[in-house]
Amino acid sequence: MTLERVYQADVQDVWDLWTTKDGIESWWGPGGFTVTVRKLELRPGGELLYAMTAIDPPQVEFMKKAGMPLTQELRITYTEIVLLRRLAYVHLADFIPGVEPYDVATVVELQPIAEGVRMILSLDAMHSDEWTERAVMGWNSELDKLGALILARKVGGRS
Repeated sequence: MTLERVYQADVQDVWDLWTTKDGIESWWGPGGFTVTVRKLELRPGGELLYAMTAIDPPQVEFMKKAGMPLTQELRITYTEIVLLRRLAYVHLADFIPGVEPYDVATVVELQPIAEGVRMILSLDAMHSDEWTERAVMGWNSELDKLGALILARKVGGRS
């Protein structure tokens, strides 16, 4: 699956939002969730450990109905880092009731363009069509949050 966005920002700002504790905590996770970074080792073989917590009523209800805890401890292992251009990692999908854990590979590419930054996100499909659709919905929500944050910073004079 591939998702693409163009952000009116410079590459450094978008890179920082993907690769720093403060950046990740400011937008990561679908709407209705918050994220707390526990560990961040930005290097091939390094890990990002984070807690994602459902906080809005619809997400809390979904998690409860699915038999999932409201807070999940999650792990990403970086496989490739190209400064300001490319992040590749595998995300351990070990949070799905009744499904054996498996890795989901993800690649984030940042390309400077006249309008700002083109971001291309490529990720593996999940174990079923339903969960793949949920992943795409989640990523679209996250990327919308990222875009809103970038816009707010630009309007606020930070970019």
